[in-house]
Amino acid sequence: MDARTPQEFEERLARFLYERAEEARAVRVGEKETSEQAAIVARYEDLFTRAQYAVLHEAEGAADGDEQERLFRLREACGGGVVVRELAEEADLLENDVLACRVTFRGEELPLRTAQAQLAVLDDYTDRDELGTLAGDASASFNDRRLALVRRAEELEADLTAEVDPIRRSEETKGIDLRQLSAALQEATRRQSDSFAALRERWTDRFLGSEREDEPASHHISYIRRMSPLAGTYTKDRAVPVCLETLERLGFDLAAEPSIKLDLDDRPQKNPRACVIASDPPRVVHLITRALGGLHDYQALLHEAGHALHYAGCDPALPYSFRRLSRDHALTEIYSFLTESITREPGWHAAHFDLTADEADEHAEGARFTEVLLFRRYAAKLDYELAFWSDFDHATDYATRYAENLRAAIRFRYRPDGYLADMDDGFYSADYLRAWIRGAQLRAHLRAEIGADWWERGETGELLRDLFREGTRPSSEEVARRIGYDPLDTAPLLEEYLVAG
Repeated sequence: MDARTPQEFEERLARFLYERAEEARAVRVGEKETSEQAAIVARYEDLFTRAQYAVLHEAEGAADGDEQERLFRLREACGGGVVVRELAEEADLLENDVLACRVTFRGEELPLRTAQAQLAVLDDYTDRDELGTLAGDASASFNDRRLALVRRAEELEADLTAEVDPIRRSEETKGIDLRQLSAALQEATRRQSDSFAALRERWTDRFLGSEREDEPASHHISYIRRMSPLAGTYTKDRAVPVCLETLERLGFDLAAEPSIKLDLDDRPQKNPRACVIASDPPRVVHLITRALGGLHDYQALLHEAGHALHYAGCDPALPYSFRRLSRDHALTEIYSFLTESITREPGWHAAHFDLTADEADEHAEGARFTEVLLFRRYAAKLDYELAFWSDFDHATDYATRYAENLRAAIRFRYRPDGYLADMDDGFYSADYLRAWIRGAQLRAHLRAEIGADWWERGETGELLRDLFREGTRPSSEEVARRIGYDPLDTAPLLEEYLVAG
């Protein structure tokens, strides 16, 4: 079949991405135990050809302004589809084998994903060490296949785009300098290392006990993020009503939003990592979490609500490319980071959990500790990923760099053989880190324009609605400039929650 016009391609792409998203959702939430993405890709294989890529590239070169940007995103989607088409069958096999993987713990056979979720709720330190080791061994057994997929994808992308450097390729897509970003983040983490050390000692003792190892294994982090010793305050049954009320104070009625489909159920095969799947924004947006009890349930729900409200709030008159496609994920992560950050406000803890002012301050500091820990982890991960992709021919040599980087940043021991399972596609770590910077800048702006209680004011919701209407069109860096900040200005981040009180 001849290549389609850009408009025809966009219309058929929308149907393809909807089907893929719905299939991914069914597998992720545990409704299906096998993935059939390869079958969907096969039905739409006519979309993803080198001829189609060339047509879109030519049209992009002849356009300007928003039309050129729309065509760029369509070309990127076509190129990604060419890679997916080549790898879909092998990727399905790997996904299905991971879903089928079981570990035996204390005489009970658990799906790997259930074992990973259990690490957040096991109170015994020794039990977590044992189960964490078993889950890590099981996950690492897939590394050869993961690396083979990564290598093949890289070969395809380099051939298709004629750009052999994966870092430059990603920088062109994101419109940023990744090494410059990493340098700014390394300086920020250096400036608050001393304060983090004090915060870490205080809260690691509180969460893991004074008999813990000086450098615990990384599989204890999910238990820390849950703030499990305080889990009695943040019960599973109150997560939904408290989060809905939190959003209502901003003027958002999440439960009444018809396009947002909530999946809050617990299933054995449900991925423990919360997410939003925007199948067809603003019409169909899925918000998925798996509650385990503890503050992290509230944080995850509010984080994903930021994504869901963004996608569901975009102007339906926008072209599909500006409702569903983006250069990266840094823009939408701003909104999820912002809504999640409400859980670091002492007033929020006092308002919803019958805590004294001192208790609320203490709990908010605990939440801030887990946030700082994650920020430092991701800054170290980006530095590792830049090294990994700079010398991709020797990728396996960087497993040790991965473990050493993260250990140095947060003083938890990481397994070198986790270096592939802990790597998201397309330098997603950089998108998270840009959202950390931007979220702090936006909160500083809100405090200046609305007040310290921005997190419970309707004016905040009105400002966010205006941003949501633009869909995925702006970049994260454009948002920074609109509110008067240099995109790499980390001062608000350091002032707000990276420096321990």
